[in-house]
Amino acid sequence: MSRFYVTTPIYYVNDVPHIGHAYTTIAADTLARYYRLRGRDVFFLTGTDEHGANVAQAAAAHGKSPQEYADEINAAFRAAWQSLNISNDDLLRTTSARHEAGVRAFVQELYDRGEIYKGRYEGMYCVSCEKFMTEDELVEGKCPNHQREPVWYAEENYFFRLSKYCDILTRAIEDPGDLNHFEVEPPARRNEVLGKLRVGLSDISISRANLPWGIPLPFDPSQTTYVWVDALLSYITGIGSEKRTEQFKRYWPADVQLMAKDILWFHAIIWPAMLIGAGLPVPRRVYAHGYFTINGQKMSKTLGNVIRPQQLIDRFGVDGARYLVLSAFPFGTDGDISIDNFVEAYNADLANDLGNLLNRTASMINRYFQGSVPAPEGKPNELDADLQATAAATFPVMEQAIDALAYSDALAAAWQLVGRANKYVEENAPWALARSDRARLATVLYNLAESLRLIAYAIYPVMPQTAAAIAAQLGFEFQTKGAWEQMVAWGGYPAGATVTGKPQPLFPRLQ
Repeated sequence: MSRFYVTTPIYYVNDVPHIGHAYTTIAADTLARYYRLRGRDVFFLTGTDEHGANVAQAAAAHGKSPQEYADEINAAFRAAWQSLNISNDDLLRTTSARHEAGVRAFVQELYDRGEIYKGRYEGMYCVSCEKFMTEDELVEGKCPNHQREPVWYAEENYFFRLSKYCDILTRAIEDPGDLNHFEVEPPARRNEVLGKLRVGLSDISISRANLPWGIPLPFDPSQTTYVWVDALLSYITGIGSEKRTEQFKRYWPADVQLMAKDILWFHAIIWPAMLIGAGLPVPRRVYAHGYFTINGQKMSKTLGNVIRPQQLIDRFGVDGARYLVLSAFPFGTDGDISIDNFVEAYNADLANDLGNLLNRTASMINRYFQGSVPAPEGKPNELDADLQATAAATFPVMEQAIDALAYSDALAAAWQLVGRANKYVEENAPWALARSDRARLATVLYNLAESLRLIAYAIYPVMPQTAAAIAAQLGFEFQTKGAWEQMVAWGGYPAGATVTGKPQPLFPRLQ
């Protein structure tokens, strides 16, 4: 069985989770569920980044120790992912003993290989980003992400020889045949990274003096590992890199590492360079999605427009929230989120199209066949053939879309089948067939039940609870293990299955 390893960023615990964290995590969960369904051995890692100056400052502002504060925010992330039905295999904490051991082992390896040296650093540092910034990265002298002027920072610390990797990384990205090849996606982000590499790289500081909230360097305990180095290493410590466990050997390198575009620099340049320096493979694919605004404005505590995952769940349900955030706009681009637009899409796509299709199908099977799904009778006509053709075309499009992380396209393919099935109802008018042609009625209702079975498989990676609810209402077993091609082939619905009582609305309409 081939394996698949997917990661989210290790989320910073200076605040509780919001919709931006949920967006990336739902996207990763969709990949994990899809590849498990396809028979892959999947490992899905997320986690919390709990060291650094920002965490220490936030903890002090709340009157807590850094560890107490990290524990509290970590619990909030765990609760959010449980509420959103996230299927992560692990949630790594950077304050855990296994992670700290892995960081020390990795940094020592770099040091022993001559990749780290001691020097003096002077430069501009954004405390909120915990990142050194160059003049060309600033906008009117301020960090573009936080609208604050960086502080001047100067001290003796340790450096990683990043400058030597400029040509190595360029070849790794551009040449598919290169030993260290990895993909940076989408194309705009790839071009951005290559543009920075053409300018050249400078060595980077990988430690801090006088910052107790972090992991001490193994070769100089007076210095603390730079928080971004600490965080990036979670992707390998989370699968046992410190002891080179069988789990580590099985899953590394990662197949897909997801993040927002603001942290692409760390993941597409610093991270692979460190791995190459330590003699480890690089991840196969680094994908940076876009930003989104809320009603045209940047999400901000000051504006009061920060959306928490539970707010979406309370309004739209778990699967409704998952569907809406991934279908709102293409994954790799920037986009805007509007709760009014969410309500409109929820009512149109979920309540009217999908929910109504299930409700009317189950109701007609109850009314006309006492709840027992009939076997199809007679030779299929043109309408039947067209419905089957739409179903058959759904999965190749869906598969290609999910492989490309084009989640909105994958969902659009599923909704093509939803729309075709609803049209099929109107074309065949089962209520009229009930009076004139029972054999034809049996075929029509079987075909609708079978369409819904296939729709359940098409939406499962994004909407697992809804897929299970469709199966429960229509009386078939939703299988998550088996040959994918057989599971999604037309004709798998078991004729004679019993519809479960009175249909329950999947998605009650919202005002």
